[in-house]
Parts: sequence; C-alpha cells; structure tokens
Amino acid sequence: MKITSITEAQIPGVKLINFERFTDKRGFFTETFRVSDFINNELKVFPNGIMQSNESYSRRNVLRGLHFQWNPNMGKLVRTITGHMVDLILDLRQGSPTQGKIMAFNMPANSTDGNTSWIWVPEGCAHGNFFLEDSYIEYFCSGSYNGECEAGVSPFAEDIDWSICDPKLKNLFFDLKDSFIATSKDINGLSVKQWLDREDAKQFSI
Repeated sequence: MKITSITEAQIPGVKLINFERFTDKRGFFTETFRVSDFINNELKVFPNGIMQSNESYSRRNVLRGLHFQWNPNMGKLVRTITGHMVDLILDLRQGSPTQGKIMAFNMPANSTDGNTSWIWVPEGCAHGNFFLEDSYIEYFCSGSYNGECEAGVSPFAEDIDWSICDPKLKNLFFDLKDSFIATSKDINGLSVKQWLDREDAKQFSI
C-alpha cells in the first residue's frame, strides 16, 4: 500500500487517507490496506485490530445514518469501491471542540483515477452517507456490532451544526432532501440534544 497523503479534518481525529493505484492499459492494481503502512504513518485507528468488515450497496439517492454504537465503541475506516458516496460525520464526543458539528466528504470512485481514499470515522462520531450513483462501499470497524447499544441522530435534526461543512456539499444535501430514499428509523432518529441528554452519551469522549 502506498499512502500518498493524509489530510486532517476540522473534526479532531477524522482523517482522509489517500493511497496510490498502479495503472496501465489493463486497468489498475492497488493494496487497499496494510497494517505496517498505517503504523508507519502513525495511523493508530485499530488498537485491537480490525474487529469487523462490512460491505454495503446503495442505490442512487439513498441516504443512510447517522449511526453510532457504544459498548463497544465503533470507529470505521470507509471507502467507495464503485459509484459516488458523500460521507457524513457528526461529532458526539464529550469535550470535543466540534461536538454537534457535521462534515461531509466527497468520495467518488473512478476506475481511471491514479489514487483513491479512505475516510477514518473516530469512535464517538455518528456516521452516515448519501449516494449520487448506485454504489458499493466497504468499511473496517474497530468494534463488533452490538444491536443493543446502537442509536442514530436524524440527518435532518434541526440542532445539527453545519457551520464547518463544505458549503457545496451542505447545499447538495439539502437540495436532495426531498429525493432521498431512507428508512423511517433514520429519518426519525434522535436530535443531538436528545442523545447528549442520555446517560449513555458519556460513553463518548475525546
């Protein structure tokens, strides 16, 4: 794996990790993950190893999230395999300077690109995405799924702070609001305040 750049986002701990593809007339080859390269770049994202790997397919205009889990907390390393994902990360951690703030990351997959990227979603951040094309994504998790300790903030919650989000991606999200395909569970999720008022919210700190 050849990591070409690591970009730190305004939300502490969120990292965009670009890595190279080796292209020729046949197509491309790339290592998508190698532990030693993450360690050498001081990317300490899986202190206990990768505990779970997931793949998801979403149709165009699908909206997922904003999901999170505790006991165990779950961080996610996410990439687009095919299609076009816009990834959403909402900080819910106690003591974080960006608690309650959301960011969006434009992550299309193009087979002719010489590089592609992962996004690291730290433990204690709610995660979601929406899709501009039919898309496959993959993500590695720092904790195993526990359905009894999961919740979600509605992506339409009025108390989400969009002030540090890329304005173009924020506008795109709200332009597509009436076109999204989403579950009622996600649409009717908690507000930020409803989650932060719960005792379980203390599980997340920076």
